[in-house]
Amino acid sequence: MKRSKSTPFSEFWRKFKKQRLAFISAIFIAILLVLTVIGPYITPYDIAEPDYNHVLEGPSVQHWAGTDPYGRDIFSRIIAGTRISLFVGLFSVMIGAVVGTFLGLISGFYGKWIDGIIMRFCDLLFAFPGILLAIGIIAILGPGLENVIIAVAIFGVPTFARIVRSSTLSIKSSLYVEATRSIGAKPRRIIWKHIFPGTITSIIVNFSMKIGSAILTAASLSFLGLGAQPPSPEWGAMLSGGRDYLNMAPHITLFPGIAIFLTVLAFNLLGDGLRDALDPKIKD
Repeated sequence: MKRSKSTPFSEFWRKFKKQRLAFISAIFIAILLVLTVIGPYITPYDIAEPDYNHVLEGPSVQHWAGTDPYGRDIFSRIIAGTRISLFVGLFSVMIGAVVGTFLGLISGFYGKWIDGIIMRFCDLLFAFPGILLAIGIIAILGPGLENVIIAVAIFGVPTFARIVRSSTLSIKSSLYVEATRSIGAKPRRIIWKHIFPGTITSIIVNFSMKIGSAILTAASLSFLGLGAQPPSPEWGAMLSGGRDYLNMAPHITLFPGIAIFLTVLAFNLLGDGLRDALDPKIKD
């Protein structure tokens, strides 16, 4: 009886399924992604229409997460806000990954003064804590979700650039790349056909882990009034709207906070699982 041929994907899937927390996190994230599509259409209540007969009510059968100062259903707003929070996180990290990957490939492949300029630029960005850098960028560009995406993307660039540069330096000295050079292949072909595929694993792992921190940063900026503006159901803006009612109605901040916590935790656990499943040095 012949054994089925093992493929890179089947090997990855076999390892990943054994990472139980990462697997559960992947399912949770898949549910969130579904909610980004259908969430606004399945909310039990209108997320914008006030109901002054049910102001600041706690969790109940009618309102699972209670109501806010305007009587709006918090559970419905959390569901609708999933699209905003995940869009900001995914899109900002995607921009940072694309720019950072390009800079890392160029820096690692060409080296010399190009490498020096790009790495000093990354050092400059690393000199500032991420949230402070984002606040500074927002202060220049102005508040709003679009500028939050730009700010979060900018401070994500140096991380991707350094990771990809490190992989590029390692792959560049390999035998098959040297052989490709010797037959006269152009630098562009070497970079994108031979070096870039070898960096994808590290990019995927870092991408998944960065989404959580991007969502947290975007929520922090919205909480400070620099991101999403009321009446947006973005989770950070919901936290900000409930801080004046912590004593009388703590549920207003509790449930959006739980949504942020679980989402960030899920992406971090997924990143850990992907790292272990994709690392060929880890045997099981």
